[in-house]
Amino acid sequence: MAIISRDKIVEGLVNILGKDNVITDEKVLKESSIDRYRKYEQVMEVYTQPIPAAVVYVHSTEEVSEVLKFANDNQINVVPRTGHSAIEGGLETALEDSIVIDGSTMNKVLKVDKYNMQVTCQCGVPLQSLDDMLREQGYTTGHSPQSKPLAQMGGLVATRSIGQFSTLYGGIEDMIIGLEAVFPNGKICRIKNVPRRAAGPDIRHIICGNEGALCFITEVTVKMFKYMPENNRLIGYKLDDMKLGFDCLREVMVAGYKPSIARLYDAADAGMHFSSWLEDGKCVLIWMAEGPAGITEATEKGIKELMSAHPELEPVDPKILENWFAGLNWGPEQIAQEAEEIKATKNIGITTEVSGSWDCIYEIYKTACDRILEEVPDMTLMGGHSSHSYMTGTNMYFVYYYNVVDCPPEEEINKYHDRINQIICEQVIKYGGSIVHHHGLGKARAKYVHEEYGSSFYMLDTLKKAFDPNGIMNMGTLIPLRK
Repeated sequence: MAIISRDKIVEGLVNILGKDNVITDEKVLKESSIDRYRKYEQVMEVYTQPIPAAVVYVHSTEEVSEVLKFANDNQINVVPRTGHSAIEGGLETALEDSIVIDGSTMNKVLKVDKYNMQVTCQCGVPLQSLDDMLREQGYTTGHSPQSKPLAQMGGLVATRSIGQFSTLYGGIEDMIIGLEAVFPNGKICRIKNVPRRAAGPDIRHIICGNEGALCFITEVTVKMFKYMPENNRLIGYKLDDMKLGFDCLREVMVAGYKPSIARLYDAADAGMHFSSWLEDGKCVLIWMAEGPAGITEATEKGIKELMSAHPELEPVDPKILENWFAGLNWGPEQIAQEAEEIKATKNIGITTEVSGSWDCIYEIYKTACDRILEEVPDMTLMGGHSSHSYMTGTNMYFVYYYNVVDCPPEEEINKYHDRINQIICEQVIKYGGSIVHHHGLGKARAKYVHEEYGSSFYMLDTLKKAFDPNGIMNMGTLIPLRK
């Protein structure tokens, strides 16, 4: 807890940043106390978390350093953010009189280096505008999460984000060249831009995925790739069961192909995306080959040859997949529309994503779905898809809808959302997978961190204590608060 009063916190921040950059408007503070993990509370405008003392806008690395030193000296909890698109509670202000440090005003693209194929930008640069700018010049970041219209570069790195084309380009951790970050004592650290080095541990990974619990990311350098959408080739199939689908994904990955998209939808999830042409009860398998023409042609040919060994698969005309492909991302318009639908219907849709090796992913999927349908009331849809595959395994993106019945907004999360998350995490841990693939632990899944890490929790705990000895950085994220 802070050792100075709420008024003194605000006064100190104004002295550092000026009055215009210290926001104390009650509505802004309430909206900044949560993220989209508490979607129902957010839509119903019910706020159950401690309200921060202020939201502050920073414009430079030096300002971040000054604010963190002030917070550290006065033991004030700090929640770093950029795009505010998090969905796992990582942006909740779990402690009284927190400071939300918003880096969205640090939004300059600092350098586009076409010769070395890298781009450097501040933490608040929106991914959508960055990638749109690069694509106009024939390049791309290769990073395209569903939150692309909302997300900003600092938050993407902080949450160890992944994009829809990850099977080719990798996750954000594979794209990072160098970083700049500020630690709670105000120390500014820069990791230089080099293609690789063997000078000890890869310290980029102290920063990437830290979820604001160790430091504030101020600058990011990532790879650029040639952008050749004219060569894209979509490949799709209908099939009857997920077990076969996982086997097909595995065959392609183990064979060494690198499609940009490798997706498997179960019948429930596929019904939401492809109902205009898909029969009830059918699953859908989709790949996309991307890159130079010679590679895309060979990838398409190779995948089709592998799938020809499965007469159970029914090919899908690639043209009918193009509309689906164009409408994957969610921006402010879709979120506003969803909010109105939730208010009108009291029906809410949420996701939880996990990962597992090939030998356990089907059991994780099947047993979690079965338990949720059996144990959680008022479910209206339970399904999901795999959307990020590797030679060694894949992810599972659970998608579920439920009606909120006889339940005030402040109790919804305990009755439904947390219970569903608990079941999924229990099944993942039972079969040896990871309880989170790319959204981050946040505060929602931090309670399972000991089971997730096992004996290696010592390493995470030691990092936290070393870099944040006063416990001011986004407390409750990664490591749960002690009650």
